[in-house]
Amino acid sequence: MKPVFRWLLTLCLVMPVLASAQTTTSEEEEAGDVSEVDKDRLGPLRERVRPVSGHVFLKKGRFEFSPSATLSLRDAFFTKYIFGGVLTYHPVETLGVSLRVGYALNSVSGAAQICTFSDGTDGSTRGCSSPTKAELDGRAPGQLKLMGGADLQWAPIYGKLSLLAEKFVHFDLYGVVGASVIQYRGPDLDDTTGLLAKDYMTPGGNVGVGLRFFFNRWVTLRTEVRDLIYVEKGRTDNYLRNQLLFELGVSFFFPSSNPES
Repeated sequence: MKPVFRWLLTLCLVMPVLASAQTTTSEEEEAGDVSEVDKDRLGPLRERVRPVSGHVFLKKGRFEFSPSATLSLRDAFFTKYIFGGVLTYHPVETLGVSLRVGYALNSVSGAAQICTFSDGTDGSTRGCSSPTKAELDGRAPGQLKLMGGADLQWAPIYGKLSLLAEKFVHFDLYGVVGASVIQYRGPDLDDTTGLLAKDYMTPGGNVGVGLRFFFNRWVTLRTEVRDLIYVEKGRTDNYLRNQLLFELGVSFFFPSSNPES
């Protein structure tokens, strides 16, 4: 009887251990390789590339002040360097209302040429040279001086750029449209004054797109490309002009944190 009793006692002790081992094996088979799961959950890749969501930077209820410098593009006569600023209020996250002002410094474009014709032994000959600013003053279009206006911004796109798979740069893409008032220099149409050039004021409009790159919760880098459209007076008629402008500025938001955060 003793050997039989010993066998029964041994079986009673071994059976729970076998059952526990089978259960553990079954759970591992259902979950897959546990070591691989742990790597996916705690491994270096998951630590380096964390999922990101939501707006880190909020504009609603805040003012944006942006000193800026602007350069004219593809200008035939004058290259404009415009220095100014933009003040924007964002009533909602995707909309902004802004006022802008700028002062333009003009330099003669490298593409500008003045050509003269004379009779030579082989017929007419042409000579071309780069003009001086005095020679173009009031005669060539696009000689801007002062600009001001009101714009409406719409920013429907907010996104993130991954840098080296470890850092993220937040940005938003916006469109801008607005009305402008432009002071420019044109020909003096009053023959009694004896002047060759005169300053004029004219209404205009602008349309463009821009990008903001967020450094932190209150400083951004802002870029814009805008087309400025206005009417200039000539000696014989009025002409529709457009100037393609590239603007670069640094924006400061205040309050420095979103009122709702």
